[in-house]
Amino acid sequence: MNEALQRGRAEALLVTHMPNVRYLTGFTGSAGVLLAGTRPVFWTDGRYGEQARREVKGARVVVAKGPAITAALQHAASCGVQRLGFEAEHVTVAQRKSLSPHLGGVRMVETSGIVEGLRCVKDSDEIARIRAAIDLASRCFKPLLRVMRPGVAESDVAAHLEFTARKGGASAMSFETIVAGGARSALPHGVASRAPLPARGFVVLDYGVILDGYCSDMTRTVHMGRASREFKALYEAVLEAQLAAISAVRPGVSAGDVDAAARNTLQQSKLAKYFTHSTGHGVGLEIHEIPRIGAKQQTALEPGMVITIEPGIYIPGRCGIRIEDMVLVTATGCEVLTPVSKELIEI
Repeated sequence: MNEALQRGRAEALLVTHMPNVRYLTGFTGSAGVLLAGTRPVFWTDGRYGEQARREVKGARVVVAKGPAITAALQHAASCGVQRLGFEAEHVTVAQRKSLSPHLGGVRMVETSGIVEGLRCVKDSDEIARIRAAIDLASRCFKPLLRVMRPGVAESDVAAHLEFTARKGGASAMSFETIVAGGARSALPHGVASRAPLPARGFVVLDYGVILDGYCSDMTRTVHMGRASREFKALYEAVLEAQLAAISAVRPGVSAGDVDAAARNTLQQSKLAKYFTHSTGHGVGLEIHEIPRIGAKQQTALEPGMVITIEPGIYIPGRCGIRIEDMVLVTATGCEVLTPVSKELIEI
């Protein structure tokens, strides 16, 4: 981090984005500010004093009498900090303006992605937690299929899934659960509605759980009733694209090349025009992290990165299909972490 601060010409960093605070200190609460640098200090309020003293590692804990961020700024000024970095992506214009009266001569310097860059490559402990979150989400899949019948509301399917995940130990879902059936499956982010599952057609199931702070993410597309020959061919085309992208994952390959592997495969079936989003993204403390696995993205993959591979096609008014696994970049290639079968399931 010190090297990143030097590149940004800052002497210390004001960390306000809570996932970044958690990554650097271990604090799991919802309010706190970290002044990172040579002598890190963490400020929180009275609600979290005891929790912070138990959880925070590598920083002195202070319970602020007023706003934690004001206390952090005042401390930076008293320590002679002249250039203080702040996380530009996570501070609004209004928040930045509100800090001005408390700077005391400290100059605020915009920084971008300093902590996120550190979080991009996971250590063995993080990978173990991610595996556990994936395993829990995967165990929820088969029980979910048993409640899927024509006429059952998408939201009822989502409710069953989320209840099962909570009973299994999840603290929350990684994002709003997607259950989209029939023509609604053509909505890439078709969150569960009161629409009934169709008697015949695809249903996209995209969900993840948060376990011990770390997220999982998976998508499976099933078919209600017997799938037509055409729909089976569409499904196989998406699966082939997903497998091609996975095969491209290895250290040194650019994120854009992985995306191209999926996109070019779909192009062979003249379906690429229906693939309307990126192939994947990093996952960790947040559901969307760097690297982005998208067209022309130049980030080189490194061992320890955990990414999703999730190509899909979306034909308006007809159907949508997406297949998603989480993948760990290894020293020699990659490991698919999602254990759920990708063969087409007909219910």
